[in-house]
Amino acid sequence: MTEFKPDMATYTRAHAVMSAIAMVVGMALLWVAGNPHVWTGAIGGLAAIALRGWYMADEVMDEIWTMSDTRLDGPYERTTPLNEIVKLRIIAGAVQIITKSGNKHLIKYQPDPAAVIAQINAARQKQGA
Repeated sequence: MTEFKPDMATYTRAHAVMSAIAMVVGMALLWVAGNPHVWTGAIGGLAAIALRGWYMADEVMDEIWTMSDTRLDGPYERTTPLNEIVKLRIIAGAVQIITKSGNKHLIKYQPDPAAVIAQINAARQKQGA
């Protein structure tokens, strides 16, 4: 069995990027609205994403996916047979799994998403999927 565990450094990096975007958007909205205190948008954006990151960290770090010879088992009782996977792709620090039935799953906060895809594809080839 192979485990795909979320990586705290990748999680932190993703939240740093989200913070930067939220800061810029917050400042832009205040500027467009004519608020003379545009800088408060940066503080609000940073605070919002920092609070989100702190609040969600424990839950997200528990979202471990395991791969056997025949399937991927994820958090919240998600199960995806390897022969049902039609597409794997990288979205930021995550691997998106798309199945024949159209279901989509994310293996989030992976330090090397390309390696995860390679491991899943290798298991699929062994199975003949």
